[in-house]
Amino acid sequence: MNKEDFIFWRLANFFITEQGYRIIQLFENQKELWLEKLENKNVPIVRLFINELNWSNALHRDIEFTATNGENIRKQLHRGDLTLANIYISPYPPVDDYEYRLEKPYIYPEGNKTSIISILLADGKYDSGFETLSRLLERQIVFEINEEYSEETIHALKKLTLETAVKQAESEKAVFENGRPLFTYFFIIVQILVFFWLEMHGGSTNNATLIKYGAKFNPLIYEGEWWRFITPIFLHIGFLHLAMNTLALYYLGVAVERLYGNIRFLFIYLFAGIAGVIASFIFSSNISAGASGAIYGCFGALLYFGMIQPKLFFRTMGLNLIVVLGINLVFSFYASGIDSAGHLGGLAGGFLTAGIVYLPKQKRIFLQAIFFLLSAAIIWGALTYGFSTNARTRDEGSSLALAQDYIKQDQFDQAYQVLKDTEKKLKSPTANLYFLLSYTEIKKGMFPVAKTHLEKAIELTPNFDEAYYNLAFINIEEKDFKQAKINAEKALKLNPDRKEYSDLVKKINEHLSTKGAE
Repeated sequence: MNKEDFIFWRLANFFITEQGYRIIQLFENQKELWLEKLENKNVPIVRLFINELNWSNALHRDIEFTATNGENIRKQLHRGDLTLANIYISPYPPVDDYEYRLEKPYIYPEGNKTSIISILLADGKYDSGFETLSRLLERQIVFEINEEYSEETIHALKKLTLETAVKQAESEKAVFENGRPLFTYFFIIVQILVFFWLEMHGGSTNNATLIKYGAKFNPLIYEGEWWRFITPIFLHIGFLHLAMNTLALYYLGVAVERLYGNIRFLFIYLFAGIAGVIASFIFSSNISAGASGAIYGCFGALLYFGMIQPKLFFRTMGLNLIVVLGINLVFSFYASGIDSAGHLGGLAGGFLTAGIVYLPKQKRIFLQAIFFLLSAAIIWGALTYGFSTNARTRDEGSSLALAQDYIKQDQFDQAYQVLKDTEKKLKSPTANLYFLLSYTEIKKGMFPVAKTHLEKAIELTPNFDEAYYNLAFINIEEKDFKQAKINAEKALKLNPDRKEYSDLVKKINEHLSTKGAE
């Protein structure tokens, strides 16, 4: 069997050394070897098998067995279909009619998704077998076969082949062992501790508390609190927000830190987090906080790895990562209350930072310099636009949210001050700002100025039913019941389902009837 052993290990060496296939399983008798190269769409799985094929029925049974194993592999890989090259190495072909069993691929009957292309390399049948294999791999495969080979020759070939396979496996494994996930665990602990601190000092869903401890709040960033580009990374709004981000950081952070190493991960995570906050600062006026931007930066860093090492990426994590990222992005855009700008900013930030730091033990100075200059230009441009007059005039929502939070806590002086400061900064305040400002003024007893602001809100939004309703109360305070009736009826007409509107109209009519009777 020395000749067959040589063909077996010569083919194994060809697939592993020249084609980049990896060993799935080598049976103890070393007569059967399964290989994979999933990025090869034509032949992702190869089976080499030395066997004495006496009868075609035995050949058929083995093909069926191979198809069953191939179907199991297909399911494990979650592939739509799978082609397997099943190569038999035998001292002679079956003695009966067997050719028809090799003419067409054998299709696994359940699902018709696994296809077995069987090739026979037997004495006198080498040429046709190598032709089929060459056609399948789209390259010419020819090597000389002698009648006899020494044990030393075969042993040397086997040793070389297995050593190459081991080195390839160790080299790929080393890519994911560049650092222990120290900073990942550190950031998890920090965000949990900060969350409990917020809960004990006003609540993690309280806007005033969030702003006090560093949430992204555009008006204060405009006033020079630049550190708010960093601190939001460690704050979370509610337990669910914390739990989701902590779970995501555990899985993604560990992968990125092992891949890039500790210091590179630290740079990627923080830069991506800051990039996410900057994007939110530019495109969203809402108060925001959370590690989502930094976590999306981990996605970006893994996508960069996929760009520079696509084969290893798609074999280890590629498809799953892309699916998870796609689901998260769809959720970001369609779910309410999600800062999608921050997520996209973090994703881009992580990708760019990974391009700057590159992988450990590897350098691409020119490419790294391009990514550095590109990142610097984007950050400079983003901040320049964010602090421009045009951007500032759009920033009203965060102030309204803070004021509403103060109002809920009956802190009307603080709410009034926030709204007045915002009114001064904006070129064109909205009806909502005027309405909320009038509400705080009513609570402070400032009825004349509240009346003016309500009239401005109605001028900007003529169908503002709540503004008419509050204006009716000010009319009552001024003893102008006729005007109060007009405004209350307008509110009721605009929103007839509001019971408090109809109750107010009823009370005003009762008062006017009583006055008329007098």
